[in-house]
Amino acid sequence: MSKWALPEYISDVLPAEARRIESLRRLLLDRFRCHGYELTMPPLLEYVDSLFTGTGHDMELSTFKLVDQLTGRTMGLRADITPQVARIDAHLLNREGVTRLCYCGPVLHTLPAGLSGTREPLQIGAELYGHAGLEADIEIQNLLLSVLQAAGVAARLDLGHVGVFRALAEAARLGGDEAMRLFALLQAKDAPGIEAATAALPAAARDALRLLPRLYGGAEVLEEARRALPAIASIHAALDDLAALSRAIDGAEVSVDLAELRGYQYHSGVVFAAYAAGLPNAIARGGRYDEVGRAFGRARPATGFSLDLRELAALAGDDNACVGILAPWSGDAALRQTVESLRRSGEVVVTALPGHDRASWQPCCDRELRLVGGAWTVVPIN
Repeated sequence: MSKWALPEYISDVLPAEARRIESLRRLLLDRFRCHGYELTMPPLLEYVDSLFTGTGHDMELSTFKLVDQLTGRTMGLRADITPQVARIDAHLLNREGVTRLCYCGPVLHTLPAGLSGTREPLQIGAELYGHAGLEADIEIQNLLLSVLQAAGVAARLDLGHVGVFRALAEAARLGGDEAMRLFALLQAKDAPGIEAATAALPAAARDALRLLPRLYGGAEVLEEARRALPAIASIHAALDDLAALSRAIDGAEVSVDLAELRGYQYHSGVVFAAYAAGLPNAIARGGRYDEVGRAFGRARPATGFSLDLRELAALAGDDNACVGILAPWSGDAALRQTVESLRRSGEVVVTALPGHDRASWQPCCDRELRLVGGAWTVVPIN
């Protein structure tokens, strides 16, 4: 094995990809700022006692751990930034009322999400704290669709609600381990497994749980669910929320999936996922996680979303591959002034160092500076 070989599912980011990622990072963070979301930068490393608070067992399995040489305590390399931002809202900012925060940074996963995934996503997201009403969910979901549209990605939004499954699990008197096993089967849409796992349950709960994977589609699914699921107040309230959200989403196809429970262990209400054409997995995920704030000692309504900026950059493509201006190497003062003026205006100006083939500079330049009529002028490269 080569000494410079990287670990499995870890890769370098080369200039073309890095340019796309950085361009999108600036675009999305500026879009967040225009909506009132303040940037925060949590640390890459924390003690696991804090890092896993309120997140459930899945986060622990996803996290690389090491021993702090200063204290002997176990630390973790974050696998998700969202709980860190919840901690900042609850303990460091400690504001009353609504707080809007955003972030962008690398996370590390013990295993990749798929065969073509990475174990080092660049996570970017936005979180809204302090408002329990659907208005916050509507704002967050429309913000997600807005940033995807700004990146040139058309997406479909899938809505779900963990309250439906929780109400059915409680009605069936499922224990914690039983509920988690059934949850995993529902996520996999494993109909034979669901049938076997629910065989001994009361008929009403059994039939309802078996129906959940088939309750997927447009707004008509909500009416079907209302007729077919048990008349439990929390289920009908969840269906009402999903109906209101599906009407309030701007400019995107919306579908409902009542078996969509990803993040079930720390989500507390509405969950959602954005899907782009040509991708089997969601490009972004989010939802309500009010209980995470409670776990940090300060109950705060919370909703938000996150996505992998590297994945979004690959999907969005690159419209700015050749945008620079080639300048000759010269001691001419007028040329230096022209170059500096162009750079201050935001242009990329690349100096062609002497002794190199001129063609080697052209992949990043579509224009050049030439002396025309005694003045340095930007002209297209033929």
